[in-house]
Parts: sequence; C-alpha cells; structure tokens
Amino acid sequence: MTGDSGSASRTLTGAEAIVEGLVAHGVDTVFALPGAQIYGLCDALAKSQDKIRTIGARHEQACGYMAFGYARASGKPGIFAVVPGPGILNASAALLTAHSSNQRVLALTGDIPSQAKGRERGQLHELRDQLNILRSLTKWADQIEHPSQAALLVARAFQEMSSGRRGATALQAAWDYFTTSAAVGPAMTLPPFPLPEVDFDAIDAAAKMVAGARAPMIIVGSGALDASAEVTALAEMTGAPAVSFRGGRGVVSNDHPLGLTIASAQRLWPQTDVAIVIGSRFELLDARWRYRPPGLKIIRIDIDPAEKRRLSADVSIVADAAVGSRALAGALSRHGVPRRRDETIAAAKAEAAVAIRAVQPQVAYLEVIREVLPRNGFFVDEISQIGFASMFAWPSYAPRTFVTSGYQGTLGFGFPTALGVKAAFPDRPVVSITGDGGFMFAVQELATAVQYGINLVTLVFNNESYGNVYRDQKQQFGGRLLGSELVNPDFVALAQSFGVSASAVKSPDALRPVLERALAADEPVLIEVKVPRGSDGDPWLFIQPNFR
Repeated sequence: MTGDSGSASRTLTGAEAIVEGLVAHGVDTVFALPGAQIYGLCDALAKSQDKIRTIGARHEQACGYMAFGYARASGKPGIFAVVPGPGILNASAALLTAHSSNQRVLALTGDIPSQAKGRERGQLHELRDQLNILRSLTKWADQIEHPSQAALLVARAFQEMSSGRRGATALQAAWDYFTTSAAVGPAMTLPPFPLPEVDFDAIDAAAKMVAGARAPMIIVGSGALDASAEVTALAEMTGAPAVSFRGGRGVVSNDHPLGLTIASAQRLWPQTDVAIVIGSRFELLDARWRYRPPGLKIIRIDIDPAEKRRLSADVSIVADAAVGSRALAGALSRHGVPRRRDETIAAAKAEAAVAIRAVQPQVAYLEVIREVLPRNGFFVDEISQIGFASMFAWPSYAPRTFVTSGYQGTLGFGFPTALGVKAAFPDRPVVSITGDGGFMFAVQELATAVQYGINLVTLVFNNESYGNVYRDQKQQFGGRLLGSELVNPDFVALAQSFGVSASAVKSPDALRPVLERALAADEPVLIEVKVPRGSDGDPWLFIQPNFR
C-alpha cells in the first residue's frame, strides 16, 4: 500500500477525496454527464481541471462507451461519471461491454440521499438495490458511505480491475456524500493481486504435446493484448499460425507470415491437431466454426482459473498470457518443435485473400480504408455489414488498433467508442465505421465531437436498413419484413448542422480522395457511404463456415 506520506489528515468533501484518488492512480480524463446527484463530484472535477480533463456527452451511454474506447485503445483505465437510476441504466450496455471485453473501466455514480435509502418514497432517480445491479454488470462494485472511506475504496476499485482477468468496476455514493466534508487521510494505491504461480508440470505436458503436433494453431483473445511479443515469438518458434476472431486482433500482425484472419485460419482448421488457446474464450470452437477436427487436443493459457470449467482442455495452464507463452517457449527449447509448414500456411492466406473478394462492396471499401489509414491508426468497428466483414477482411497490424464490442455485439457502440479512442490518442488517426442503424443510436454525440475538438473521421454506411436483420428476414422468414427497413435523415446535412464537415460517396474509388482529405483535416469529419438496400455481400460465409 502506498500513499502521500507527506500529507496529514485534511478536511475534504467526499467528492474531493474521490478525485484525489483518481489523480493518485494517474487518471487524466473522465467522461461525465452532470446531474443533481453528482453535482458535488462534477464540482470537484471542475476544481481539478489542471490535473484531469473532463469531457461531457449528450447521453449517458456515450460516457460509458467513450470510457470503454479510451481504455480499449490505451490500455489505461477509462473513467466515467453519471447520475444513478436512469443514468447508470442508460450507461449499462457500455459497462457490460467493457467488462465482457476485459477492459478496465470505472463507473462512478450517485444514489438517493442517505436518509431516504430503503424507504422507497419515490426519490428522484431511485433504483431499488442499485448496488447489486452494478455488481451484476461488473467485476466488483461497492458503496462509499463516508469521505474517510474514499481513499481505500477508490484504490480497491483500481486493484480489482487490474488483477487477474481484467474488467470493469463501479463505485456509488449517496447524493449528500459528495458534498459532505470530513477529515480524510491521503490517497492511496494498492498493487494488483499476485499472479498465479506457473504450474511447470502443466507447461512441460503442453510442450510435449506441441512438440509432437503435426499441425498446431494458436488462438488468441483480448487476454493476450499485452503479450504481443511473447505470442509472436511462440508462433515463430513453433511455426504455428496465430488467429484471433475479434478481441486479440493484431497480437500477431496480419502482415506477419503466421498472422491469420479467420478466413485463412478456417482453411487450416480441419487439419489442426493441437490448438493453443491464449487469453481467449475460444468462441470460434462451438459458436462459429462449430467443428472439432478428429483427435483435436486443446492447450489453454488463461489467467482466470474459472476457465478450466468453462471449456475443458487437455492441458490447462493458469497464467498471464505473456508469462505462460514465455514459459511454454522455454519448455519447447528442451522438447523440440513441430515440423514447419510455411508453404501450406502461405497458400491458405493467399486463397483466403481471393475468396473474401466475393463479399462486396464491403471488402473493396475495407481495402481502401486500410490503404489510406496509417499503420498506427485505429479502426473502430460496429454491428453492421461492413463491421462483420472487417472480422475477416481487415488486416490488423498491432494490438488495440482494432476496436470491437466483443461477444456482446452491442449495436450503436461504435461511434461513441471511437470518440473515446480519439480522446485517448488525439494525434493518431481514428476511423469509425458504422451502419446507418447503429450510428443513429448516438448521433447526438456529433455535438460532443465539435464541442471538445475530438477530430474523429466517421464513415456511415447507409443501406437504409438494419442490414443483417433485413437479410435474415428475406432469406429465413419468407421475406416478411418487420422493423428492418429504415427511414433516415440527410446525413450530410445533419452533420453540417452540428458544425461537422461532411460529404457523401457511392463507390470505393470515390472514397479514397475524400478519406485522405478527412484524415488530413484538423476537425471532425463525417462521410456518408451510400449502399443500395439489400446489395451487401453476405459476410457470414466466412464467420460461420460449413465444415461438413
């Protein structure tokens, strides 16, 4: 435990004590939407503007998504503050997305006045048992009941979100707590809980299994985002191709000979005899590919001991992704490595590059964006036809540069999440790709982009529909359409009314010069990409292939 040893007990409001705790943990940005129950917290943030930048929003969901985007892209904790009841419920989808994606996000919220707790008299924003709702959405949540508790509970929130499997946390406090003054001690920090000790017998068993493999494959998830060097070294040592569905994209770069997308990996999957699963729930196995090659052996490296019961493996190693990968490589230096099959892997990548071109116009647009966006740029997807295609057609060159909502698949997350990514990296290019349906979930945050100078480039692919629902209703339900056809505003005029530069294109060739200018501009830019309804290629051929 550490603290400001030079500070004695002082009189602070509860809100000031919380903000002091944030500063002690290196927080430089908070996303907030002010309201009565958190006035005291917002005032404490206003008095600390020299240390913490506070970015407002036009909806609580955007606060949560911006914090998620900030955390996902930077690897640092993302913090947001909203009112209780309707406010925290509005932000709940973002909080759930952050936790499910193993991202460190801290939600700060208020509660009704302390003297009214438990009486159910209809206080403003009263939500019965709000704390347990927060606990169902996060890894850890607690309530601060006195300013003297702030230092410890803020430190505990950061400790929990950073220990083991990372995730979201939440702190709430009564309305009156934030403005109540009391003697408080110095802010403190707590180290993460110790990493589990590596079971070297399990490592040895895994190494023997890999050494005897004919066709191993590495599957990585978001738990390996900070283990790129170690996982890449393991792939190079074993000659095993490495693939990620969503969360671990870029851990092994797609321009590395062994860095595969799911489109190329699925060509090698039927011959795979050993799967090395690192920091991943392995959604591909039962939910996407839904096929186990005969005799498949599974090795899992995961920091969460509970994963042993969620997916049975032949060898389970409870370890941090970097530590476990490094230990496995060390054991392989003693046991030997599989025979290389570089030509087979290269052929699978080449075949996939040709095959995915059937998914048009999405793949052609993605090629243009990839060519224009610098290697260090961020690409934020969305639940849309272009977003689905990006799962297999977007080459990702570094971890954290491909931002996704993971298995939650939260429609509407993309644009506000991208604002958070750009807030974290104002000097690096960020492109948000979204459909017309998802974009309208948070269209009002165009005002936020202008107000705070968040110079994001947003591409709205307008097919006047919830494209996936439209296709499913056409193909699986006799063409009976319900709610999948959309009536949209003039997106260019709408963006311009917010003060955002905007234009529209109708082809990949037309997009290139417009996108180049947008990325060079020092302002928020929206580009509408017009796609005729029903004309999108089917991306599911490569997300859920039929192996039978």
